[in-house]
This record gives sequence, structure tokens and C-alpha cells, in this order.
Amino acid sequence: MPAVFTPQTPAGASASVVEVPVPGGPPVELAYERRGSGEPMLLLHGIGHHWQAWEPVLSVLAGSYDVIALDLPGFGASQPLPDDASYGLRRVVPLLAATCTALGVERPHVVGNSLGGLLALELGLHGAARSVTALSPAGFFTRPERLYAYAVLRGMRAGARALPDPVLEVLARTPAGRAALTSTIYARPGRRPADAVVAETRALGQAAGFAPVLAEGRRPAARFDQDLGDLPVTIGWGDRDRLLLRRQGVRAKRAMPGARLVRLRNCGHVPMNDAPATVARVVLDTARHAAARPGAVRTRT
Repeated sequence: MPAVFTPQTPAGASASVVEVPVPGGPPVELAYERRGSGEPMLLLHGIGHHWQAWEPVLSVLAGSYDVIALDLPGFGASQPLPDDASYGLRRVVPLLAATCTALGVERPHVVGNSLGGLLALELGLHGAARSVTALSPAGFFTRPERLYAYAVLRGMRAGARALPDPVLEVLARTPAGRAALTSTIYARPGRRPADAVVAETRALGQAAGFAPVLAEGRRPAARFDQDLGDLPVTIGWGDRDRLLLRRQGVRAKRAMPGARLVRLRNCGHVPMNDAPATVARVVLDTARHAAARPGAVRTRT
């Protein structure tokens, strides 16, 4: 039966938690949603968001893969890292690899958006991914572009923290209110259900990892300039991305000549909401390309 795409289901709480060791500190509990069976696929959201960002495509991907949508440390329902722990790539990427181990997963297909896209590329660089699909990944901005994105993100965060819950809930019930709250990241904010808008706005305001992740983004290590060789990599960029401008996708392609660059038409920064069928197809095509390669890892279902 062909996949049917409908507006996202209501945002629910994560059903599962995994405890992951943190070198030199106490373990951290990370929340996740797991559905489907087959080869493993790890989904990583962007800064200030939570795993529910993937709801529009989750069921379709789970029809072919063992899909794990993770709340990154300090976001969603996941615990933050210890107070003195860095949120830099050198700390978080090994933590994600350890999370996969704790979940019994070996070298998943990794799909990430924004911050999650940069983390997906880093996992691919370190040999921890079978394929990588990065949707508007961070790491390809110039300094002025970073300053612009940071100003926008801080403004969104301030607004999320200032809104009383009753006002937020009223705004989320109307198309104009949803546009005011989310048009920076969605090209089609009207597609987002009211309860999802409320939940993600609260998640942005409450995210303990927001400030330390932004601080790490100032460092040179937050720029990605490595080629991933013959690893199947797709870079998808929304042509209506208002946060990380689409010319950054051209820079990504220059850094990774072997990657496929896909223009996501009529999509904003978080394209899963705007064009779920297109995004799912891009992800599935990348993962299937990896499975067709000689020596591909096979997973028992």
C-alpha cells in the first residue's frame, strides 16, 4: 500500500529513556522515540527543537527502518550535560555514538536537520554512519551569516520564554498565530498542528542546551570542511530557508564533492513540516543507495 502523508499527529511525550555514560562525569538520560524495524536510522533535530520535529516523516521512515528519533542532550525531554561539560562536537559526537551502542545499534543511517545535520556529518566523518542525510546543516555559514542566525535564534528564544502559556495556546489555534510563532523555520506554518506549535515553543524556551550550544558555534571547530569520501551523503536545502540561507548549501557541496545536493522546493529551515513526502523520499533514496553498495552492513530484522 502506498504511503499516505497527512498533517502531523499530535506531539506526544517521549516514551523511552536511555542512560548514556559521560566520560569524567555522571551518566545522562536521553529521551527518544523508536518505531519500525530493519536497518537502524537515527534522526537528530536542530537547536531548540525536540524529536517531534520528525513526526511528519516518522511513520513513513519506520515502514522500512528501525527509526530512533532522539532528543539531543539539553533539549526536549533529555537531561542536560553536567554543568562543566562541553557541548562541543568533540564531546557530543562520541556521546551520540555511545547512545547508539546503548540502544544496541551499529552504524545507523543518520539524518539530521540544522544542528542535527552538522552532527550527522560529523558521525559520518568518524565512521559511525552508513549514510548521511543533512537537511540545512549548520557549519557552512560565514561570520556575518552566523551572527544573523544567532540574532534570529535568540529573538525566537526570548519570545518563547516571554509568552505566558494561555497566550501561546490562543496564538497557536489560529493560522496567523502559528505563522507569527513559526514562520522563521517553516515555509508552511499553517501545516503545523496547534498542539505541536505549543509543545515546540515551550521546548525552545526551556532548552537548557540552547546557550551552551550557541557558544560552541563560535568556535572554528563548528565549521565543517571535510569530504566524506564514498559515504553516501545527501545535502538537502529548503529554497525558502530564512535562517541558514540556501547559498550555504553550495558551500557544503564544494566541501563534499561526492555529496548529492538537493533543492527542497517551497521548504523552510525545518523542511519535514513543509514537504514530508519530499523529505522522506530524499532520506530513503540516500539510505537505499548505501544498502546497494558492496560490503554494506546487513541488519537482521
